[in-house]
Amino acid sequence: MERDDRVFGDYGAIATLFFHQSSVRATTFEVTFPEGVSEGVPRDSTNITGTGKIPRLTKSKDNAMGKPHKVKSGFLLLGGLLIAATALFVFGWLANEMLEGDTEQFDTFMRTAVHQHATPALTWFMMGFSFLGSVAVVTTLCLAAISVFLYFRQARTAALLAVTMAGMAALDVTLKLAFQRPRPVAYFGPTPASYSFPSGHAMGSVCFYGVLAAILAARARGKSAKWCIWTGAVLLIAMIGYSRIYLGVHYPSDVIARYCAGAVWVGAVGLLNTIHTNGRKEEVDRGKHG
Repeated sequence: MERDDRVFGDYGAIATLFFHQSSVRATTFEVTFPEGVSEGVPRDSTNITGTGKIPRLTKSKDNAMGKPHKVKSGFLLLGGLLIAATALFVFGWLANEMLEGDTEQFDTFMRTAVHQHATPALTWFMMGFSFLGSVAVVTTLCLAAISVFLYFRQARTAALLAVTMAGMAALDVTLKLAFQRPRPVAYFGPTPASYSFPSGHAMGSVCFYGVLAAILAARARGKSAKWCIWTGAVLLIAMIGYSRIYLGVHYPSDVIARYCAGAVWVGAVGLLNTIHTNGRKEEVDRGKHG
């Protein structure tokens, strides 16, 4: 019996040692793989139980990063609408004043003040700026720009520029026929046969050079490049309008009114483009998350 007790005692010790080693192995397994990662499972797995990573955190981060961009776009859109509304108000006021003859004194004073500083060299420069705003030059440059955009597969940009310029041409003819203001006597060169109010050169320069500057600035890298593009465009547009007053082929109120009309039209096209772009982005986002 004592021998049997020793045997059972030995078996008990062996069993105790076996279970102790098994528990050690289990404990070692838990310590070695604290995140539940086993062979064949990558450590960057999105398994919530294994790695503790929650995919929704990435989505929240994207939303947080996209929120400032949406706020900035909203402020830019609001600013554009305010500028367009102000331009429309000024145009309506100028048109009413012109029809009542109240702009005559202002126009005469400005024409005389500008003409007093005329020189042969300055006249040559003003003719050059006026040429840059002519229908022939603007149309040629517009077709060239559209061709370049199409070549680089920027059909949307090309369509935006084409719609802007086509609408500008239609608006120019409509406004001239609506007001039918006679031209002033030109200081230099022949007097154009078309109506004076508002200035076609001024509106064409605002629409073409302004939209082209917006397109190029959006693709430019760095704030300095953007500032250079916008500064060049603004100066060119201003000089084209000033050249029409200098040459005497337009009243100052014609040029100011045309700038306002161009700003309204460009603002309208930009608003429609923004609405269309945001709509497409929302459709894409719904497609990704749906």
